[in-house]
Amino acid sequence: MIEHKLILLTRSGCCLCEGLEERLWKLSLDQLEVPIKLCVRNIDSKAVTKAETARYSLEVPVLLLELSSPLRRFELPRVSPRLDEEALLDWLQKIISKTIGKG
Repeated sequence: MIEHKLILLTRSGCCLCEGLEERLWKLSLDQLEVPIKLCVRNIDSKAVTKAETARYSLEVPVLLLELSSPLRRFELPRVSPRLDEEALLDWLQKIISKTIGKG
């Protein structure tokens, strides 16, 4: 089975990161037209490459869409902290459909 990932780059103590992470965990991402799995990574951890840390350290929270087969990664636009769960799910569906259409 092909698994696509929504990667959330966060930082401990970042209220925007924590708010977005909390809203994302409440969503049924496996119910999107293209199901995705949420992966949360702390930008300061060893799970994040030095290149990613250098690029995104001052921009967290950052959402990356990782498509498999072939492996491709896309940076998603910044998410408004004002979106509730329903609006966030709609936004993700539109962005993912548009991004996959590019690929």
